[in-house]
Amino acid sequence: MMSGHVSVMLIEAVDALNIKEGGVYVDGTLGRAGHTKEILRRGGKVIGIDRDDDALKAVEALSVQGLKAVKGNHGDVARILKNEGLEKVDGILLDLGVSSPQLDEGERGFSFRADGPLDMRMDRTGGVTAADVVRDLDEFGLTEIFRKYGEEPNARRIAKAIVKARGVSSIDTTLQLAEIVERTVGRRGAHHPATRVFQALRMHVNDEMGELEKALADGLGCLKPGGRMVVITFESLTDRVVKRFFAAHAGRMVSLQQGGEMWEGELPRVMQVTRKAVVASDQEIAANPRSRSAKLRAVERMVA
Repeated sequence: MMSGHVSVMLIEAVDALNIKEGGVYVDGTLGRAGHTKEILRRGGKVIGIDRDDDALKAVEALSVQGLKAVKGNHGDVARILKNEGLEKVDGILLDLGVSSPQLDEGERGFSFRADGPLDMRMDRTGGVTAADVVRDLDEFGLTEIFRKYGEEPNARRIAKAIVKARGVSSIDTTLQLAEIVERTVGRRGAHHPATRVFQALRMHVNDEMGELEKALADGLGCLKPGGRMVVITFESLTDRVVKRFFAAHAGRMVSLQQGGEMWEGELPRVMQVTRKAVVASDQEIAANPRSRSAKLRAVERMVA
């Protein structure tokens, strides 16, 4: 169960956290605990958060010392830490996107590589599925989702085709949806034409942007001075959100008319640990093609 997932930029991410012996770290996207195990190996303790019961069961089977696994969303990091009797931590890591086991298990519905129910929920105990969205939203609603979360240039054509197709028969499986998209826009290049549509539905179903924005804002507030936040993204959309958020809190020095200068930016103030996004090495990309689109950014909370 554990062999299928390889943590992306494992060493780079944990290096960026600057682990202190006995320090407490949050792995806000625990998954199969790849990054967490490296944090523990370096002497840190971990509060691991995940909403996926399969991931939590797999980690529980490891009986890892120094790890407290909690079911929840990384957007709830402040509440979760409070429940654990903690106010501030030494670092927070978010490895966003979908884990390899989620993609590889057809019944989860995240991928069209294997046919399965059109689900896409990271927490399967409740909430709407991708099939519900495809069935219930009108053409305008679907178009908005595909544009906003998938940056899909053919969003309207695809939405129109889905509405037409579901009038004939229900769209219940991943391959059904992928075939509708392919028929509508054709196939060019290496990427399947349904890639952006699947990304958009997944992000909508799991409110990934809302959870990310909460995790960034609340997470910075949970860091001790000198504590670090490290985020790995896999889509240009999420990377832009992280880049802008970190830049706003890093702020800038502005010149004053009366002379001198003053810092201007959002509080709490941070220092950029990574001046630009760190990307996976050629060797890692060759060994794990999923890392090709990954970007890592990190900041450190300043004292004032």
